[in-house]
Amino acid sequence: MAKRPDSQGRLDEAARAGWLYYVAGRTQDEIAAIMSISRQSAQRLISLSVAEKLVKVRLDHPIAACLEFAEAIKDRYGLKQVEVVPSDPDAGNTPLGVAEAGAAELERWLKRSEPQVIAMGTGRTLRAVIDQLSPMDCPQHKIVSLTGNISPDGSAAYFNVIFSMADAVKAPHFPMPLPVIVSSRNERDLMHSQPLMATTIDLGKHSDVTFVGIGEMALNAPLLVDGFLKQGEMEDLLAAGAVGEICGWIFGPDGALLDHPVNDRVASLPIPSREASTVIGLGRGARKHKAIKAAVLGGKINGLITDEDAARMLLAD
Repeated sequence: MAKRPDSQGRLDEAARAGWLYYVAGRTQDEIAAIMSISRQSAQRLISLSVAEKLVKVRLDHPIAACLEFAEAIKDRYGLKQVEVVPSDPDAGNTPLGVAEAGAAELERWLKRSEPQVIAMGTGRTLRAVIDQLSPMDCPQHKIVSLTGNISPDGSAAYFNVIFSMADAVKAPHFPMPLPVIVSSRNERDLMHSQPLMATTIDLGKHSDVTFVGIGEMALNAPLLVDGFLKQGEMEDLLAAGAVGEICGWIFGPDGALLDHPVNDRVASLPIPSREASTVIGLGRGARKHKAIKAAVLGGKINGLITDEDAARMLLAD
């Protein structure tokens, strides 16, 4: 097989190697022979196919310990559904595992034939979920954003979900052209009163399922890093007991929203009623333990996708 030096040719080769390995079940030696390359080159191409998301790998076999954790958490905290994925000690702050499980759950909803209103939050974890989605044609559904898709400087937020989701899922999408946090309550109310927002607000109130990321509150939290909050505001929130946030709504250890001026400026829609909607929170790792626990204690979510480390801490409390 003649090699092409351009980057597209390299990706073509990686896609072929990835397909042969993960779909056709060929060994690396067999792939090397088929593609007339060395075994080491075949191995590198297979790795490249995963790194470039040309191939998406999910674990379909449930691990017994994870199932036991999930059932125990569901019973203890009265949740509607829980999924626990294995932890990778080297994963750091990446949403590894949780993103793949979240994509699989989202696809189950998207494959339903009856029309669904699917509400989406924003953030790094949900963006990783969308990156794992397979292309789908779902004109019967409506996808609505619960939170703003604009950065403080007016540009599209890098970790927005609704725009990137529209590339993979062919369905009507309803974004929220606002920042996550605005300058005042009056500005928020004025923006929400605009006719352009009416459909988005109504859909957000009546979603069938909601997917949200659970964010921690710290001096390196996304709300601060991405410029929505200033350093002094974050320090003040931490002093007031803030432990987590969902769609910019900041809550304390019991899951109740903080009585704080910042919450008056959150432009996101309220989290849909857990009585009428399945609200699935995604978060992993020990660093998010306080935020995850507060979210379940306060009834912010009734579904959870997390990992073994966070699950152990929830059950140890």
